[in-house]
Amino acid sequence: MRVRHLPVDPGPAGWNRLLPEPPPPEPLEHRITADWLVIGAGFAGLAAAHRLAEKAPGDRIVLLDAVRVGDGPAGRNSGFMVDLPHDLTSEDYGGTLQADLAQTEDNRRGIAQAQKMAEQFGLPEEAFSRSGKINGAASQRGQAHNESFAHHLAAMGEPHEHLDAAQMREITGTSYYTGGLFTPGSAMIQPAMFVRGVAQGLRSNRVRLHEASPVVQLKRLGDWIATTPHGEVCAPRVILAVNGHLESFGRMRGRLMHVFTYASMTRALSPEECARLGGQAVWGLTPSDPMGSTVRRISGTGGDRIIVRNRFTFEPSMKASPARLKQVYQTHDRAFAARFPMLDGVSMEYRWGGRLCLSRNNVQVIGALDEGLFSACCQNGLGTAKGTLAGGLAADLALGIGSPALDRALASAPPSRLPPAPIARLGATLHLRHAERRAGREL
Repeated sequence: MRVRHLPVDPGPAGWNRLLPEPPPPEPLEHRITADWLVIGAGFAGLAAAHRLAEKAPGDRIVLLDAVRVGDGPAGRNSGFMVDLPHDLTSEDYGGTLQADLAQTEDNRRGIAQAQKMAEQFGLPEEAFSRSGKINGAASQRGQAHNESFAHHLAAMGEPHEHLDAAQMREITGTSYYTGGLFTPGSAMIQPAMFVRGVAQGLRSNRVRLHEASPVVQLKRLGDWIATTPHGEVCAPRVILAVNGHLESFGRMRGRLMHVFTYASMTRALSPEECARLGGQAVWGLTPSDPMGSTVRRISGTGGDRIIVRNRFTFEPSMKASPARLKQVYQTHDRAFAARFPMLDGVSMEYRWGGRLCLSRNNVQVIGALDEGLFSACCQNGLGTAKGTLAGGLAADLALGIGSPALDRALASAPPSRLPPAPIARLGATLHLRHAERRAGREL
């Protein structure tokens, strides 16, 4: 398998820029051997390496990443580890009852492993906190979505709390939101702080991490041999934790949808601006309409800031053009100005894009691809929880450890085939634009 191109992540990963500069990377520069090779040091790869270190403590584990930990997609999300159903293709995130009960159980398995890593490696509350989240509504249509989802949660037996406009204003400081739906089970993370902390903890557990070491070829000659620009790893068992980049390794071609979403982060707010804004110092809300704007306020490392995340674009090449970025960031500025008129003049310091991988039938790619080759890919827009789940399950499969969650993953159908490329691009683009227009004030 020759990997002829790498995805491109636009803009600096703002979360990572808030943290101290890490030590220089240690690229792979020699030929080494290992018992296990994990390719990709995002949520899935870190979870896989953690599980292997836990269950096979004497084995040699090597973890490779093409960039610095925290600069790839794992450091570019909004920082929500969502436990409940979160289908981005639905109107209110919900699906069928039995499928959503199973999905919730699986998501919580992923979050539980993330919490275990955070506690084991002594990460601060800023990096990982089980604080719950809010679905914010800014319109009558958004309120209807929340009501529909609340009805679904009641059928699932899940706790939830309706928030009125006054309560939303007390939390966020803005009068933009007409209501909200609070659910207590999600975790909030500072994604770069989390993945960098876990990576450092794994190093202390004798996992060998090589950053800036993209795999350009993977072949099997008895054992698997992964080639990087300056070295090789020879291992009998390999876990691919590369999400949509799996296609670049020749697997699941024509079955994975490559989608970008984008975020902008303000400069640090001054004490006077924080007073003018009011509200709580830390909060996070996802939109009642999946195509709307996710908004977070953070306080801590890097100061008081607001992050706005919205817009989805279909990018089969795994690259986003400068023209696309300019258009998207204008949308961010409009969304920020509409919500926070009291912060007129506050500029965005960091802007970035991050890659998602979706399948048409909303399934992951967790399983054995070949002898000694395992996959923990296709996180369907929920890479924090589902990626952690996938990595842990792929490691369990390779180790021969069973569970109902693994049984569900192995019983899943493969990702559905996409239409021919021109039709897929046109159809996906039209669908996304229509969904965003329909989101209206929620965007």
